[in-house]
Amino acid sequence: MATASFDTARRETRAVPPIEKAPEVTALSRLPGRKRSLVGLSRADLKQALLEIGVAERETRMRVSQVWHWIYVRGARDFAEMTNVGKGLKAQLADAFTLDRPEVVSEQVSRDGTRKWLLRMAPTGAHDHNRGAEIECVYIPGDDRGTLCVSSQVGCTLTCSFCHTGTQRLVRNLSTAEIVSQLVVARDALGDFAGQMPSKDGGEVGRLVTNIVFMGMGEPLYNLDAVIDAVAVMSDQEGLALSRRRITVSTSGVVPQIERLGLEANAMLAISLHAVRDDLRDELVPLNRKYPIAQLLEACRNYPGVSNARRITFEYVMLKGVNDSDADARALVRLLKGIPAKINLIPFNPWPGSKYECSDWERIDHFSEIVFNAGYASPVRTPRGRDILAACGQLKSETEKLRARARMMLEEGLGAEGFYAGGDD
Repeated sequence: MATASFDTARRETRAVPPIEKAPEVTALSRLPGRKRSLVGLSRADLKQALLEIGVAERETRMRVSQVWHWIYVRGARDFAEMTNVGKGLKAQLADAFTLDRPEVVSEQVSRDGTRKWLLRMAPTGAHDHNRGAEIECVYIPGDDRGTLCVSSQVGCTLTCSFCHTGTQRLVRNLSTAEIVSQLVVARDALGDFAGQMPSKDGGEVGRLVTNIVFMGMGEPLYNLDAVIDAVAVMSDQEGLALSRRRITVSTSGVVPQIERLGLEANAMLAISLHAVRDDLRDELVPLNRKYPIAQLLEACRNYPGVSNARRITFEYVMLKGVNDSDADARALVRLLKGIPAKINLIPFNPWPGSKYECSDWERIDHFSEIVFNAGYASPVRTPRGRDILAACGQLKSETEKLRARARMMLEEGLGAEGFYAGGDD
């Protein structure tokens, strides 16, 4: 079996795709003179914000709880709504801060009910051209759950060859507040805050957003501090109130950070595996050259809290003639022996210019049957949102093409403002 350095001499004679990209910028928390939004802040950051406007230390615990409730339970958009906060403090809050969310630039709704939002963050510097970075998040409704797929970076650190998102540049990491605010925007759009949900038999129906997956733009473990803090805000039972067992963080295999994710976030873990041999995974997921399969699986075996009740999800995209043989299925079963796991088989979502094709459905079914008969759950993920480029590996790709056209217009003196004003549909 090949290792991460198995063919150094051969690699020197051919072009090797880079393993990862460095962020182009380090963003400021906000532009000078621009009010800070309290939406998305952690409890510690919210406390610090209140201290900055003169709230006494002895009062901060009570005041943080009050403001926290209005932001994360009631979905308040105006400080005037905070009826149990004194008039003086409300005036101070309104003078210093906002409750602004990221701007919803566009919303697309798929034929299957999937929703994709293009969100524009508050500007953080000249690199934003004072427009703010743009990212996408996706809501996927189901019969017994509603899953929100959130982004952790603007662009992506990695260069996975089958993923359109990975072809984009990495602009910067998202802050904790920018990650959390994606959930706030989704609840706004869906009417999913307390008091907004329709009543049923005298009580409220269940939440529409029940699950979070960090499977949008970016590699979460290369922005781990912000991801850990975002999971804490999302799972705070006096606020957004999601269970940590319903929050899944997906990684392509940043081995040194996996243990810390388990210890500090206590989130469910998903691994973008996609191949059973190092030589093939080196091509599909170039990060494998840094952290090969054996190291990755050892980290999974030692993941804090892993058990049959907290299984690791292994994601495996089905690529025709590449990784979908019976031999690959049997090798996958052997690799995962001893790891409490389930295997999500993902039909490849095509995108313009990709050299890969989706495996035939008969082949996917047979692959799944081999894995299932070996004792592993092996659901085939139903493609959702393909018609709006909201499916796995497709996020932000269409937007990137539009932005490139806008930049070209600007360089040619045609005026990109008019292009952006026309929307991104």
